[in-house]
Amino acid sequence: MLYSKFFIPTLRENPQGAECVSHRFLLRGGYLYMMLSGIYAYLPLGLKVLKKVSDIVRRHMNDKGAIELVTSYLQPLEIWEKTGRDSELGEVMIKFKDRKGRDLCLGPTNEEQITEVVSHYVTSYKQLPLILYQIQTKFRDETRPRYGLMRSCEFVMKDAYSFDENEDGLEESYRKMLDAYSKIFKECGLDFIVVEADPGVMGGSISHEFMAPAEIGEDILFYCSNCNLYFRDISRCKKCGMSLKEKRTIEIGHVFKLGDKYSKSLEATFLDRSNQRKYFIMGCYGIGVSRIISAVIEQNHDNKGIIWPSSLAPFEVDLIIVDIDNQNLFAQGLELEGILQDLGLTVLVDDRPEQVGVKFNDAYLIGSPYILILGKKYLQDKKYELEVRATKEKFNFNKEELINFFKNVN
Repeated sequence: MLYSKFFIPTLRENPQGAECVSHRFLLRGGYLYMMLSGIYAYLPLGLKVLKKVSDIVRRHMNDKGAIELVTSYLQPLEIWEKTGRDSELGEVMIKFKDRKGRDLCLGPTNEEQITEVVSHYVTSYKQLPLILYQIQTKFRDETRPRYGLMRSCEFVMKDAYSFDENEDGLEESYRKMLDAYSKIFKECGLDFIVVEADPGVMGGSISHEFMAPAEIGEDILFYCSNCNLYFRDISRCKKCGMSLKEKRTIEIGHVFKLGDKYSKSLEATFLDRSNQRKYFIMGCYGIGVSRIISAVIEQNHDNKGIIWPSSLAPFEVDLIIVDIDNQNLFAQGLELEGILQDLGLTVLVDDRPEQVGVKFNDAYLIGSPYILILGKKYLQDKKYELEVRATKEKFNFNKEELINFFKNVN
């Protein structure tokens, strides 16, 4: 992809109101445009990263036998009133009446709606177990949106729901999701902690959170070196008498054993093996898809910009052509782009008529894992200059060495 033909509106200065590293770099790097506080448009680079995260999530969910669907953004408030969560969530829910006078809301999550759908079509234990999921925008009227995608009024979430005959079935579904989540966050390049948590307004018996350590994290975990465990509740690990260390974290995923909380409230039943009506035993499983983007940047950056893991980078290689007026050099750059693409790499060719310093600043800011320079070294001795963003290593390679390098890392 030629830089000159793409849309990357980078900014030299930090935008006003950008509160943390990820927020600053996403706005400066041309990933997002802030329409209002907590409301963002995904620009082409941002959309590329969002799609990569979504594809990773989708692949691991599918591997566990989960089935994708998409429910409606608009939901009847009536189903929320049946579970009482319209009152529990209160002003966080965006509620309104349509022209027909129907009470509606923009979905902040989907337990009620998905239970309605399943109860309409699943009538027998023979149709169980079932795990349905979606990757969808959710809406919440946050009192204080902050930290960019970390706490926004609309956000992309993967929400999944399991339906089982009994607690044993739920346990199996729950373990599948725990395993899928660990694989998803590892592939996204995140350092994370799994901790038992309070189910809160979701209800149910057991829940676990996936937490990414970061300085701006709004959640605090307590680490006990004696137990070698993290806890949310300090009272649970005071007994051994060891001093505790605090670690700030970002919640990136949460899984819950719901039991029959929603199926009972919504009268969602099936016929069991004894031909008796039973309530579905449910679990729900959420991942902050858009929040992962911010969490990854908080853990992977330097003072120059983002350092993407290859799995999420919009372009894995930023190829800088130093002298764009040199037609031979430009042709060599395009040939090299083709070679790298054949190796499965995505390449951004910086063909802009800008000063080389501008090109380097933008390359660091955007955060491609590899910066490849076609300049004086190539003109002199056919050597490509390569910089690895994560390690700061620099290499001078001929064509064969460069190809072998990328074959080994890709």
